Amino acid sequence: MASNLIVWIELVDGQADPIAWQAMAAAGKVAGDLGGSLTAVVFGDGVGETTRQAIEAGADRVYTADDPSLGRYRVEPYAKLLARILEHEPPSVVLMGASTAGLELSAYVAALAGAGLAPDCTDLHVEDGRLAAVRPALVGNLVSTVTFRGTGHRCVTVRRNIFQPADPDPSRTGEIIEVPAVLSGDEIPTRVTSVETADGTVSLTEASIIVSGGRGVGGPEGFQPVRELADALGGALGASRAAVDAGWIPYAHQVGQTGKTVQPDLYIACGISGAIQHLAGMKNARVIVAINKDADVPLYKYAHYGIAGDLFSYLPAIAEEVRKRLGR
Repeated sequence: MASNLIVWIELVDGQADPIAWQAMAAAGKVAGDLGGSLTAVVFGDGVGETTRQAIEAGADRVYTADDPSLGRYRVEPYAKLLARILEHEPPSVVLMGASTAGLELSAYVAALAGAGLAPDCTDLHVEDGRLAAVRPALVGNLVSTVTFRGTGHRCVTVRRNIFQPADPDPSRTGEIIEVPAVLSGDEIPTRVTSVETADGTVSLTEASIIVSGGRGVGGPEGFQPVRELADALGGALGASRAAVDAGWIPYAHQVGQTGKTVQPDLYIACGISGAIQHLAGMKNARVIVAINKDADVPLYKYAHYGIAGDLFSYLPAIAEEVRKRLGR
């Protein structure tokens, strides 16, 4: 039996989060084998441009709800509206990015619609005509493959920077279905009173340059030269699980299977051995540079360039040269 795919296009400040197009790419990967159509769902205030982009990204149809009450994501109106749409759809795979909002929304919709749920997936494929979702389990110590019983809806979220979106096709056309919001502003139990953003930091998942430290930095103070090089390059600061588990740096900086999955143009790994868990989060970087005193660590097998030396000697020198050349 064919299964349609429905992708929620997440908006942040009125613009599609890149993870939405990655979810579209994940849907496109399995759409042919599942034999159904590809539908996008866009909620917000002023969504015309995003609707067009969804069609260019591969959607055959787009459900749009354009209403001021949907201007900022809130789980109650979004979940109830998506569940209402699903009431009129045949059993489908509902895909979205595994962002904070996507993880919350998918769980809420699965509860409302009585759907199966596979969160934070790193791969999708089709086995015997059924969707199979691959996801880490037990804090990344094993990888499980999830399949779904029955014929109802299935909700899946995909991890950021795993699926590579195709180039948009401006020649594509599709059906646009306008739907009204199901809750008025007064009926929504939550309010967004303010939005605070972190200034002066570079998003790890969106950074084009990442400098990461691992067990080899030796302690919290060992991250100082790593941080200085990241700042000199205008990049983000990353870390291995070992460094995070040791309490040297907050979890928000962790790169790996149980942390962030990244795909920068340049990834500089300092004092990182290259365990499978870490490689799963950064192996798709365009250029990988390894700096480690031990020339036999596994990461050197994947690195494009390597420095077998003391990171505390090399990092300050590299940072100084970078600042000199970039005038910083």
